[in-house]
Amino acid sequence: MTTKFVRLLLATVFTLSLSAVGQAANTDSTLPAAPSATPPAGAATTPEAAPTGTAKIGTINIEQAIFASNEGQRDFEQLSKKLEPKQAELKKLNDEVDSLKKQLNTGGDKLADDARANLVKQIEQKQKSLERSVQDARDDAQTQQNEIAQRILQKMAPVIVNYASTTGFGMIVDTSNPWPQGPVLWAAPSVDITKAVVDAYNLKSGVPAPAKPTPPPAKPATTAPARPQTTTPPQQPKQ
Repeated sequence: MTTKFVRLLLATVFTLSLSAVGQAANTDSTLPAAPSATPPAGAATTPEAAPTGTAKIGTINIEQAIFASNEGQRDFEQLSKKLEPKQAELKKLNDEVDSLKKQLNTGGDKLADDARANLVKQIEQKQKSLERSVQDARDDAQTQQNEIAQRILQKMAPVIVNYASTTGFGMIVDTSNPWPQGPVLWAAPSVDITKAVVDAYNLKSGVPAPAKPTPPPAKPATTAPARPQTTTPPQQPKQ
């Protein structure tokens, strides 16, 4: 999954999210203003945005958030298993090319000119076919990774917006790309909301955490059997 794709997608999703918020606000402004009143004690109140002068700037690693979420771990693991047959197929093709190259290197000088030329041509054809298959497989895997990331990010973006707005953040910057490729030179860990967003998204999505692989059973400790104690028989007195 390319960071450029994630940044562009993030900008689009956040634009849509903020536009929806703005449309809701415009709709509410057409209603008659309610008379001001002090809410009763214990009544729930809607969190207000922090004043402009106190708004904080936060950071989030979007790629890490997507991959670390329970849904991301589940879906990317499923994709990995799905691609295993293709990987096995490519390995088989690669082994065939290596075998032909070894045949040419070890016995090519003993072949007739026509046989050697045919072997070289066969290697070139299989090599090109392998390279095309590898590129096609890489493109297909990249496409499916992007589809997973897009699906998760579209659902995660409102969670990020809600968390940032209710905790006093006025801006959230993506740190998926380190400096100087990314916009952030340095940021304190205290302003990073990646883990908090992942926890909130996991709770909202309801996807359980992936099961951890069961470690192999420990081998029983083997100890050498204790040697039986031997005692020296008493010597008989000489007659």
